[in-house]
Amino acid sequence: MVGSGFIAGVHSNAFHQVGHFFDVPFSLRAKVVCGRDQPKLEAFARRWGWEKTSLEWESVVNRPEIDVVDIAVPNALHSDIAIAAAEAGKIVFCEKPLAGSVTEAIKMAEAVGDRPNLVWFNYRRVPAIAFARQLIEEGRLGQIFHYRSHYFNQSGADPAKGQAWRYQRAQAGSGAIGDLLSHSLDTATYLNGEFTELSAMKHTFAADRDVDDAVLVMARFANGSLGSFEASRFGVGRRNGNGFEIYASKSSLAFDLEDMNRLQFFDATDPPSLQAARNLLMTGPGHPYSSNFWKPGHIIGYEHTFIATLGDFLQNLAKDERFHPDFEDALKIQKLLEDVETSATSGLWTKTSRP
Repeated sequence: MVGSGFIAGVHSNAFHQVGHFFDVPFSLRAKVVCGRDQPKLEAFARRWGWEKTSLEWESVVNRPEIDVVDIAVPNALHSDIAIAAAEAGKIVFCEKPLAGSVTEAIKMAEAVGDRPNLVWFNYRRVPAIAFARQLIEEGRLGQIFHYRSHYFNQSGADPAKGQAWRYQRAQAGSGAIGDLLSHSLDTATYLNGEFTELSAMKHTFAADRDVDDAVLVMARFANGSLGSFEASRFGVGRRNGNGFEIYASKSSLAFDLEDMNRLQFFDATDPPSLQAARNLLMTGPGHPYSSNFWKPGHIIGYEHTFIATLGDFLQNLAKDERFHPDFEDALKIQKLLEDVETSATSGLWTKTSRP
């Protein structure tokens, strides 16, 4: 593991928990965690069960006892670590967004090649989102007309946050665009398919910051539907309000992560007298991952999305099958993020259909 912050702890928890919930033919050893602050690193290792620590990731990625390198550091550092790990023949995991730029992301995808890899777009493994995709694939929605997305938190309104790496372009590459919108775009492609063009605007509310605090996007999808996206770190009152609404010819769906065990479903094919929004509890029976976690009615949390991501990856690895989302999937999102930046700067619509 390269990194010892919040998200590194989330990943570490998944490494320790995955074997409790998924039938995987692997035993994972948390071998070495790397960071820059030795006291912090040692405390992190004790808390999360890492056997060793190192202040130099470069000396670790080539060790023969290491099979997987997980990258949980600022975006600007992803590329060098991923490429070095890939060249050392390791399986590479990486936090989102994949890189700080499309150029870096391309080099990373080329470096891992066909070797198994993973990008932590964990929200695909929220049971409600996975079930939404199932309903779409079954044709329960019909023709999709509108895809609306929002991602609000209030972190940017805290002046102290300005010193954190996520609020510095040199380390993060962007602000709300890479931090929040990347998740929204990945969820949208997972549920609604490819984008064809978009128009964007961005804004920075804090005068001393060099990254965006908020972004708005209008989009067209290849399936003919229209999309709107709003992401902001000035959504005061929202802690992690990540959601979407889908309106289609046969039904509609709505979801928000702050109520992550629920999916709103409206079936327009019901008799008019029975039509009403259904508030579906996504804990089973018959819902995605309900057989992996607790009995029906016993809700799960944020950490289970990472456990499920890792569980699916390891099961695919055992069967020599490709896992999604991988570096190639994340590269597509990186290109969309660049398209958003381009449109927001030019004020023009930007075509997104490109190799």
